[in-house]
Amino acid sequence: METAKLDPAASPGTAKSAPSADRRRRTRPFPVQRVVPFGYLSPTLILIFVLMIIPIAMVVSYSFKDNVIVEQNPVFTGLANYTTVLTDPDFLAALKNTFIFITLSTLAHLGLGLVFATMLNSPLLGGVTKAIFRIVYILPWLFTVAVIAVIWRLMLDPSGVVNYVLTAIGVIRGEVSWLSDPNMALWALTFINIWAGFPFFMISILAGLQGISPVLYEAAAVDGATPFRQFRNVTLPQLKPVLLSMAVLDLIWTSQQFALIWMTTGGGPLNVTEMLSTYTYKQAFSSYEFATASAAAVIVLLLTMILAFFYVRLQKER
Repeated sequence: METAKLDPAASPGTAKSAPSADRRRRTRPFPVQRVVPFGYLSPTLILIFVLMIIPIAMVVSYSFKDNVIVEQNPVFTGLANYTTVLTDPDFLAALKNTFIFITLSTLAHLGLGLVFATMLNSPLLGGVTKAIFRIVYILPWLFTVAVIAVIWRLMLDPSGVVNYVLTAIGVIRGEVSWLSDPNMALWALTFINIWAGFPFFMISILAGLQGISPVLYEAAAVDGATPFRQFRNVTLPQLKPVLLSMAVLDLIWTSQQFALIWMTTGGGPLNVTEMLSTYTYKQAFSSYEFATASAAAVIVLLLTMILAFFYVRLQKER
């Protein structure tokens, strides 16, 4: 066997630099390779551009004009539409109702979700019992918004089941118009939204509870911590990222709730259940004021973007 001989004319530096140059040439990506990932993403990017970017840009442009859609040549009015919306008593009432609606819904979703998730995660319940409870508690989440609205409108009718049961046990006297009474409509609507949404938070928090290491509870028990102190010092700190993320998401989702409100109260009576979503819809398709509706939609978009910013920030911190 013959051994390879080194060329005496080649210097050591040349021998060392040649492989590194070849290696850089092999690892350097070609322009085609850089474009290929965007080719795979192009269908999604096109859909996002057509279905989201263009409509948002159109709505923003409409908010600075007057008589859009109904006039062929709308007039540029600057911030006049925003001034009209922000000084409209109906918009201010919708903003107040939306704040009450999303605040109570979010707090109740997290509270009920945490209570029921803790119960389902307890070792005191057997496997069959937990399975039955999970099926029962998850049922509200399985119904569509239309079904929920129809069911609760029938149940909260003055001659419905709720009034019958409450009258039978002596809680109320006579019939109560839960969804048509100005003093009760907002609270009844909030209750329906809480009932329909808490199972999702229960399942999410239950997943977070099952991800906590049992070693932490064993160490706390060795230190003499009571179950309440274990819950306060172990469970809640471990669930904090999940709770904060779910709270911000719930604020975003509830602020955009429309179908349930429209199919139960329609924003009435006397605008006591008017929300930002129903206000914007009525401005556009009831009053045909598409310019002010666009301005209201942009305001809602900005508020939602603020909440989305905090959500993304929380995810980065995790």
